[in-house]
Amino acid sequence: MRYKVTFVVGLTLGYVLGTRAGRERYEQLRKSAREFSHNPAVRNAAESAAQTSREVAGKALHTVSDKVGDRMPESVAQRVRSLKERSQANGQDEWGTSNT
Repeated sequence: MRYKVTFVVGLTLGYVLGTRAGRERYEQLRKSAREFSHNPAVRNAAESAAQTSREVAGKALHTVSDKVGDRMPESVAQRVRSLKERSQANGQDEWGTSNT
């Protein structure tokens, strides 16, 4: 019950503050967010984080595959292989994202 009351109070507070700030403040925040997202340093950091996460995920995939090994049913292993081949044929990495 305490969490429901906290949620309702937070929702009400957000609504009241949002209506008082008005459309001008909303547009100002939107403009600031757009400028921030178009900043080259932010874009480089985001791309670097995405690339690092793809590399880590690939290593994790290989580690799990080595540990699971032959214990995985052949039907599952075949399905994973076919999905991997299809994604690589489409120019995507193992996680379904393009390597850009």
